[in-house]
Amino acid sequence: MNATVHQMPRNEPSLAPVLALTADGMNCVNQIILDRMQSKIPLIPALAGHLIAGGGKRMRPMLTLASAALLEYEGNRHHKLAASVEFIHTATLLHDDVVDGSDMRRGKQAANMIFGNPAAVLVGDFLFSRSFELMVEDGSLKVLKILSGASAIIAEGEVDQLTAQRRVETGEEQYLSIIGAKTAALFAAACRIAAVVAERDPGIEQKLDDYGRNLGIAFQLVDDAIDYDSDVGESGKDKGDDFREGKMTLPVILAYARGDAEERQFWQDAMRGKRSSDDDLAHATALIAKHGTVADTRERARHFANRAIDAISGFPANEARAAMIEAAQFAVSRRF
Repeated sequence: MNATVHQMPRNEPSLAPVLALTADGMNCVNQIILDRMQSKIPLIPALAGHLIAGGGKRMRPMLTLASAALLEYEGNRHHKLAASVEFIHTATLLHDDVVDGSDMRRGKQAANMIFGNPAAVLVGDFLFSRSFELMVEDGSLKVLKILSGASAIIAEGEVDQLTAQRRVETGEEQYLSIIGAKTAALFAAACRIAAVVAERDPGIEQKLDDYGRNLGIAFQLVDDAIDYDSDVGESGKDKGDDFREGKMTLPVILAYARGDAEERQFWQDAMRGKRSSDDDLAHATALIAKHGTVADTRERARHFANRAIDAISGFPANEARAAMIEAAQFAVSRRF
C-alpha cells in the first residue's frame, strides 16, 4: 500500500497539458459521439445532447487518448473506443440521476428532471447499446471483454452503494470497494484498452490499468470531499446531495468513527433521513470540519494519486507521461 511521495509542482496542477495532448483526438471522438447519439426518435438526441453538451471534463476518453500517446500508438482505433467509454459513462450518469433523484448535473438541471425518469432510463439504455456497437465495430474480443467487464462491475458497484445507503455501519473497506467498482473500473478500462490497440504485452496493460484504477479512486475520493467542502462554490451539483441521500462517503465514515455519542446519534438520524434540513447540513459540515475528515479524505486521495503516478513511472519521459502525471495531481487538488 506504500507509494513514493511525489512533490507537487509549485503552480496549481491543471488538466491543461492532457487537454492539449489530446485536443486533436478529442475532436474526432466528439464527432463520433455526436454522430452515434443520433436517432430517428427526436427525444433520444435531445435528451442525450442535454447531458453530453452540458460540459464535464471528459476524463475517461481523454485517458484513452493519453494512454495511446504514452505508447506512441499511431492508429485511430482508439477514437471509437474512447467514444464508447464516454457513452458508458454518460449512460451511468443518466441512470444514477434517476436512482438518486438528483436535481442537478454539471451545474444544469438534470435530464430526468426535464424529460422524466422513464425517458432518462431508456436513453441511458440506448447509449449503452451504442457503446457496444462501437466495441463490436473495433473487432477485438479482448477490448470487448475489458469494456463489457467494466460495465458489469460499475453496475455491481452502484447496487453495492444502494445497499450501503443510509447504513451508518458502512466502513472504509466497503466504501473503497464501492468506489473501486462504480468509478475506478471505467478509468482502468479506459487506459487499458489503449495498450490492447497498441498491441503491447500484458505487463504494459496492467501498468495502465493500475494508473487508471488508482486515479479513479483518487478522483472519487475528492468528489466525495467536495460535497462537504464549505469553500466550494461550483461543484456542478447541489451542495449536500450526498448528505441528503444518506450516502456513507469517507468524510462521514471518518466523522462517525471519531464522534462522541451525541455526534454519532446525529449521524444515525441524518443518514436515515431524519435530519436533512439546511441547518442539519450546516451541522454535518461543522462536525466534519471539527474532525478534519475532508482533509483526511484528500490525503487518502493523494495516496492513490501517487500510486497512479508510480504505475507509469517506468515509461519514457515524454509529453504524454508528464500530462498524465499532472492529471493525477490535478485530481487531488481540484475544488470542483
